[in-house]
Amino acid sequence: MNTLIDYKNGIYAIDALYVRPQLAAIHLIESEGRAAFVDTANYQVMPQALAALKATGLTPESVDYVILTHIHLDHAGGAGAMMDAFPNAKLVVHPRGARHMAEPSKLMAGVEAVYGKERAREMYGVLQPIPVERIIEAHDNTTLKLGSRELLCIDAPGHARHHIAIVDKQTSGIFSGDTFGISYRECDVDGRPFLFPSTTPSQFDPVEMRDSIERMISFEPEAMYLTHYSRIAPPRRLAQEVLRRMDECVRIAKVGSGDTAKIEKDMAAYLLTEAHAHGCKLSDTEILDIWALDLELNAQGIALWAQG
Repeated sequence: MNTLIDYKNGIYAIDALYVRPQLAAIHLIESEGRAAFVDTANYQVMPQALAALKATGLTPESVDYVILTHIHLDHAGGAGAMMDAFPNAKLVVHPRGARHMAEPSKLMAGVEAVYGKERAREMYGVLQPIPVERIIEAHDNTTLKLGSRELLCIDAPGHARHHIAIVDKQTSGIFSGDTFGISYRECDVDGRPFLFPSTTPSQFDPVEMRDSIERMISFEPEAMYLTHYSRIAPPRRLAQEVLRRMDECVRIAKVGSGDTAKIEKDMAAYLLTEAHAHGCKLSDTEILDIWALDLELNAQGIALWAQG
């Protein structure tokens, strides 16, 4: 299985093989022999990360940054393993997330509350604390120098309050984590991606999500690089689609009055209709199998928001 995609612009997508193939991408950015990873998936990602470095002629010593879009563990669970493996790297994270990466016990407890202790440990192992002196707090408009590239970190709440997006000024691509939504390649139709919002627990806010998406689009990006799953374009049209679907999911949540099961059922029915209107030829069962984890967590998050 080919787990590495070369976009021919110094950006590579690496399949983390988290839960299933093509669910979580980590991205490798290279410039003049220096490297940065964006997001880390979980602790099992190192074979893929090291293989990607080798395939691109880089070494663990080449890595200057491990950048987290946010600290949900499908994005940050492998940070400790990466920082152990990359001796020159600094961890870049939103200021709200920095303390949790230095002392991850509360973060792990929160994950165990969502998944249950046994499942959480199976998926994420034991989180490794990151030394404070190796952490860069990425305040809004923090700029990182990577070789000849400039990476601009901007606040991007809506999915989580500890979320940043990373603007690669060289390509005008943006690494959006989960704030710009979720788009799995199995639902592409003639190269056109299908995108829906990520409203997972526990800090979803539709007003902030709209503001963050509109701010990203103000940079006129040529593509968005999602963690779930990698490159999509054109961003402006896709932004309109994800915001329209977010508005409808919010309406469904309000009608559902916080009933998570009803919200999940109605949201699934709506998104299936949208996917088929998009031209997706997969059966409902096949699509729901791909979306299962996201629909469950989206319903929990948007129900929590509706109750708030």
